[in-house]
Amino acid sequence: MSQNLVIVESPAKARTIEKFLGKEYKVLASYGHVRALPSKQGSVDVENDFEPKYAVLPESKKHLSVIKQELKNTGALLLATDPDREGEAISWHLLAALGLEGGKSGLEIKRVVFHEITKDAIIHAVKHPRDISLQLVDAQQARSILDYLVGFNLSPFLWNKIRYGLSAGRVQSVALRLICEREKEIAAFTEREYWTISASLNKKSGNGFKANLIELNGKKLGKFDIPDKTAAEAARDHLLRETCQVSKVSRTEKKRYPSPPFTTSTLQQEAARKLGFSAKKTMSTAQKLYEGVDLGGEGTIGLITYMRTDSVNLSSQALKEAQSLVSEMFGQEYALVKPRHFKNKSKNAQEAHEAIRPTYLSKTPAEMKKHLTPDQFKLYELIWKRTMASQMAEAQLDLTSVDISAGKGNTFRATGSVIRFPGFMKLYIEGIDDDNEEKEGMLPPLEEGEFLDLEEIVPEQHFTQPPPRYTEATLVKTLEEYGIGRPSTYASILNTLLERKYAVLEKKRFVPEDTGMVVNDLLTADFPKYVDYNFTAGLEEELDQVSRGEKEWKQLLREFWGPFIALLGQKLKEPRKVKQIGEDCPECGQPLVEKLGKRGKFIACSGYQQGCRYTRAMEKGEPREKAEPVFSEEKCEKCGSPMLIKEGRYGKYLACSSYPECKNIQPLVKPRGTGITCPECAKGELTEKKSRYGKMFYSCNRYPDCKFALWDPPVAQACPSCGFPLLVQKVYKRQGAFLKCPKCDYKDNSGDDKE
Repeated sequence: MSQNLVIVESPAKARTIEKFLGKEYKVLASYGHVRALPSKQGSVDVENDFEPKYAVLPESKKHLSVIKQELKNTGALLLATDPDREGEAISWHLLAALGLEGGKSGLEIKRVVFHEITKDAIIHAVKHPRDISLQLVDAQQARSILDYLVGFNLSPFLWNKIRYGLSAGRVQSVALRLICEREKEIAAFTEREYWTISASLNKKSGNGFKANLIELNGKKLGKFDIPDKTAAEAARDHLLRETCQVSKVSRTEKKRYPSPPFTTSTLQQEAARKLGFSAKKTMSTAQKLYEGVDLGGEGTIGLITYMRTDSVNLSSQALKEAQSLVSEMFGQEYALVKPRHFKNKSKNAQEAHEAIRPTYLSKTPAEMKKHLTPDQFKLYELIWKRTMASQMAEAQLDLTSVDISAGKGNTFRATGSVIRFPGFMKLYIEGIDDDNEEKEGMLPPLEEGEFLDLEEIVPEQHFTQPPPRYTEATLVKTLEEYGIGRPSTYASILNTLLERKYAVLEKKRFVPEDTGMVVNDLLTADFPKYVDYNFTAGLEEELDQVSRGEKEWKQLLREFWGPFIALLGQKLKEPRKVKQIGEDCPECGQPLVEKLGKRGKFIACSGYQQGCRYTRAMEKGEPREKAEPVFSEEKCEKCGSPMLIKEGRYGKYLACSSYPECKNIQPLVKPRGTGITCPECAKGELTEKKSRYGKMFYSCNRYPDCKFALWDPPVAQACPSCGFPLLVQKVYKRQGAFLKCPKCDYKDNSGDDKE
């Protein structure tokens, strides 16, 4: 009896699912995408109605060969790639790469979708297959082609106008604009002084509290009504002569409700706030939790549902489990009588999907801790608590507001809150982006008409603050609010900005580099429509319309391409813009201009073409705050101090924190030993290393004392011809592997595959 073949994206997922399905099914992995638009000009035939010229990825060929071989004995093919547009497109590309599109083979082909890797979910999905959704595929094709058309046309424009090697992207350029415009707001900001006045008050019984002045001489105080120290001290002296009496006490009851379960966006935001995770780290950690964790005797199961989603729904099974578990762990008063449902704010949220939640709420973080890495545990605990809290009773607070008169027309106000019933707050409270948010304190019992002792009047100086730079959390939140990008794209957008050196993270906040500012200025000046927030969000909505079958995907491309390419052609004809700084060259007298190099902006002579080579560094403004050092878990082998993670010309490395006393540096990723003694010095060990261009080689770990190195993998075997204590293994795709001596011409052909 032939087996049914199931294709998933990840090998880890494949192993887990194969155990659930049993002997009738064989599960293989595609290892992600199998076809893509080649990164070169001409991959989209614009003249032929935007016909894409997909190519099989080189690294996918061996995986496709394995799948083709297995198909010879297959009864049915089940495509079980991820349950989103990208996963749908991968299934479609798989059929094309295997030559199975259009039902050519007569093989039964079905698409199966699941949102959690549990036995029940997998078996249910296999029993209820469907056809590939071409609407979702077309939406993904349109997105890929749009990104290609923008990237492969705007990037050369940047090379022409600024310098070679720069890149632009349909969504990344809009995210860059947000960062750069915030930086300009900060640079243009002028601080303004203002003062506040508070009073330290006591009840006759001795219970003290503080209150803030809200009215002075019959006038409600605005933010800048006490502008300086003189006015503040005059107000203080006046108030110290007055008697304080409680004039009004207001008590209200307030209910506070929990946040909904996590979507991709809110998970990235909260993991950044509470765990300090980057969006990329959050998604890679969540991927491992989703694909499966080995629980020992229970085998491997996925601990969370699919982590790319914009839905806040929970399944009826999860709601029932949450209700039971809340009652069991916290008491009946914390459980809901009816499940709480949340309304989705996303315009195109896929309501059939679920929010990110634990697959089994009964598997508590404490129970799972021994099976998880520290990062996996932190993220799992966050997801578990958020899910549980969403189905717990609301918190009940008593809010008190007290007005205290201090003579005629002067009023202080104190506010406080008391948690009468914690509800969900017993388990989880959502983080906030503003660390300066005022916290309400506790107040003693107060009654109207009660006289109070005035202990002290405290004037306090303040200055207005510029808007804060974006953190990963606030940037993702802003992109989502504008409707820019989709759940699966946020991590890659932010990562691209950092990799391209358009921005850096300083104290976990985005700061644009010179390159980023110059690129943004050019794009916003020449292509304002295409880096406009509303235009980009509108394009996302049109892609959503394609996925819903409301719009034809090539029509979308035609509407975009015509105006875009016409504007690009016009801008390419315009002369290159050069910013003069208002000074003349001290060597030739021609105007000095601002230029951009690989290391940022600099000043150069505009007479470069005429032979003048005058340049100078650009004067910097206020120095940036020094970034916090990032400590690794490694200790310096020379002095025992902690090692810092630093970034140099060739990437990240470890450096001793005791510099300059200790100048020890090491690679961030330690070279892997081969266990083979160096034949040159007979003391060191040959280790794997990478060249600056990423090519693997093998060298002695006693470098620079011993400089022996090889490009090919070493074998601990002496040459039978010259006796050199090492052979190297040459690997050719068609010839197979053979041994050769690095010292003489000896070659062992016994390993050849050729006849």
